[in-house]
Amino acid sequence: MAEFTHLPVMAREVVELLAPVPPGLIVDCTLGGGGHAGLLLDARPDCKLLGIDRDAFALTAAKEHLARFGDRVAFVHQEFGQLRDAVQQYAVRQHAVGRQTVGQRQETVVAVFMDLGVSSPQLDHAERGFSYRYDVALDMRMDSRQSLTAATVVNEYEESELASLIARYGEERFARRVAHAIVVARPVATTGELATIITNAIPAATRRTGGHPAKRTFQAIRMEVNRELPNLADGLDESVHLLGPGGRVLVMAYHSLEDRMVKQRMREWSDDGRSDHAVAKLPIVHARQPLMKLVTRKALRPQPDELVMNPRSESVRLRVAEKLVS
Repeated sequence: MAEFTHLPVMAREVVELLAPVPPGLIVDCTLGGGGHAGLLLDARPDCKLLGIDRDAFALTAAKEHLARFGDRVAFVHQEFGQLRDAVQQYAVRQHAVGRQTVGQRQETVVAVFMDLGVSSPQLDHAERGFSYRYDVALDMRMDSRQSLTAATVVNEYEESELASLIARYGEERFARRVAHAIVVARPVATTGELATIITNAIPAATRRTGGHPAKRTFQAIRMEVNRELPNLADGLDESVHLLGPGGRVLVMAYHSLEDRMVKQRMREWSDDGRSDHAVAKLPIVHARQPLMKLVTRKALRPQPDELVMNPRSESVRLRVAEKLVS
């Protein structure tokens, strides 16, 4: 589908960082239009790929874009917080179509890739309700099957709850003022109305700097609607235990809260077992050896030439960890 076009961010780095992993199954947790997936399948003919996305529109586009790879690629429509379930679905399907016999060992997961946040097509398609640049119904769902929408958050959350999520997810210092203004203005029907309410709630001096005044609040509401941080936490916790030896987790984050979580988890995985996040789901009592080693001590950033071609990549932080041989 031509209308879902998304320039893959840090494509060279992603391909290079996954080049050392052994043959097996690459899991792309945020498939989108399939940009990164296509490059990885081209670069690694010895690998298959499982593409996960909760956006049905993106999956349709990816299936068309990746059709040339045939049965080397499979798709699951769900959020990647349920990563283990998605991989199990893939294994069941492989057995059902005769590509995996009873008793045959399941393909080893050699890479888990996450490109977080909202994609350019989601932002640019006005009817999705992600952007303050358009005046459309409040939605912001990445998965249209879920019931929670931006309209629910904006019109039904308690003022204190609304202020808390705007402060936490949007890091908006005027969160209380914004939440109060929203509650007073209820019912709020469209993104245009919401953007105006937010803008008017923020002091004039602040409105003149730092981009659109509604940016942080829109981000916070979107993250709440789509459970982005809880989903990331669940996906990270499951990824480390799905990987085979030498496999890698590669995450690209665009928001400080996401990057902080990724950085923390990877450090916990690579320490001597003192932390409890990394070992919480392990079927063993004592885990004193590190599960992973850090491939990137510091987050990688886009090269200057990429920033010129794709300004939206400016905020990305890329981190990688590798599964150790137990």
